[in-house]
Amino acid sequence: MATQDKTLSDAFYETLKDIYFAEKQILKALRRSVRAAQAPDLKKAFETHATETATHVERLNDVFGIIGRAPRAKTCEATQGILAEMEEDLEEFGSTKAADAVLIGSAQAIEHYEIARYGTLRAWAADLGLDDAEKLLAETLEEEKRTDALLSEIAERESNPQAQRQTA
Repeated sequence: MATQDKTLSDAFYETLKDIYFAEKQILKALRRSVRAAQAPDLKKAFETHATETATHVERLNDVFGIIGRAPRAKTCEATQGILAEMEEDLEEFGSTKAADAVLIGSAQAIEHYEIARYGTLRAWAADLGLDDAEKLLAETLEEEKRTDALLSEIAERESNPQAQRQTA
């Protein structure tokens, strides 16, 4: 049951806690993805994004500071679900030619969730007059979009064609 006194600031804070939890879980998953990836380009993409994700957590800490709140995480069911599916996919496809393609699919599901969350948070920060927070969130949003585009490129150039090849 919603209370009538909830504001956009409250929604901003709750969503910030959600993505904070998500980023910490994603960082762990990226380390696993680096180990699981077969293609060198994909390994490198995951390594790079792991470094970026650590920076995303730092930026989120800064955003919490801007709004005068201590960094706090709230369980993100969406991220947990996507990461659980990734684990299932790795078990099922991990030793196949389709492994990297499946891994990219899971990674892109996470990226799309992050793009949605960061886009919303950036817009809300603008509406709330949180200019410094908006800049930090916009920077992260652009990195998430670049990662998604890079994953698409690797999939189309390498992983998807590899996944289609029949063994002789």
